[in-house]
Amino acid sequence: MAADAGAAADVWLRSFAAALPTVVRPRSDDEVRTYFRKVVVPLRETWLAETTDGVVGVMVLDGDELSQLYLDPDWRGRGVGDLFMDLARKRRPDGLNLWTFQVNTSAHRFYERHGFVAVERTDGSANEEGEPDVRYVWRP
Repeated sequence: MAADAGAAADVWLRSFAAALPTVVRPRSDDEVRTYFRKVVVPLRETWLAETTDGVVGVMVLDGDELSQLYLDPDWRGRGVGDLFMDLARKRRPDGLNLWTFQVNTSAHRFYERHGFVAVERTDGSANEEGEPDVRYVWRP
């Protein structure tokens, strides 16, 4: 599964850079890849979207938290995120919660379109990036 971890980390890196250019990452690319290899893929419920081009999306569930949902920038707006949301709801039929940065307005629109409601906003002091964020909740 090391290949899956590397591919998932690469999607995360490309997506983060494209969607959140103003957010300072506290970890290097290599540290992100190590985290995916040692923590995300072996210890979390990790799902990948693959095409003939390779891995184009990653979704990670951790308990009732949707902890990661990242798409290759070239694959945004093509229904991959919708498929991930359908899968997440099937896997967690009692509900989900997630955090996203306040500057990520496209993510807000996406999650709200899928029935998530913003329930909390913070100043970012509790996350590594120090970036204000918002918690969303979905309940059936």
